[in-house]
Amino acid sequence: MSQPNYLTPEGEAKLQAELEELKGPRRDDLAKRLRSAIQMGDLSENADYHKAKEDQGFLEGRIQEIEAILRNVAIIEKTQSKGFIFIGSQVTIQEEGSDPETYHLVGPTEANPRNGRISHESPIGRALMDKKVGDVAEVETPSGKIKFKVLQIE
Repeated sequence: MSQPNYLTPEGEAKLQAELEELKGPRRDDLAKRLRSAIQMGDLSENADYHKAKEDQGFLEGRIQEIEAILRNVAIIEKTQSKGFIFIGSQVTIQEEGSDPETYHLVGPTEANPRNGRISHESPIGRALMDKKVGDVAEVETPSGKIKFKVLQIE
């Protein structure tokens, strides 16, 4: 069995809403575009038809991707961490000489570093797992090693 797809309750709800949108209105609009393009005649030189078929492939691929994620989902619940960092933790860290940064450790599906959501599988995420306040996490990057001190865990 494959590794579970870790999602927060909000992330699961967002994917469910996207799936409903894709399977409903988006699929219907695409079907109308295809019907319209087919009615234009010769399909071999019909750019609208080819574009609609291409869009249909992307739409169906995204539907399959979301369904696969949701089939094997593990919801990240907010629980007491007992002082250690785990998936779902919100962590404040500080690199020496820098301002503190706060990250929420999530699964790869929801990772968005610009919004403070990093994957537990990312280099920083892996380095932080199982650390506690006061610990120093060391991360190997292309430009060398970086050390972060764990300031707070929520």
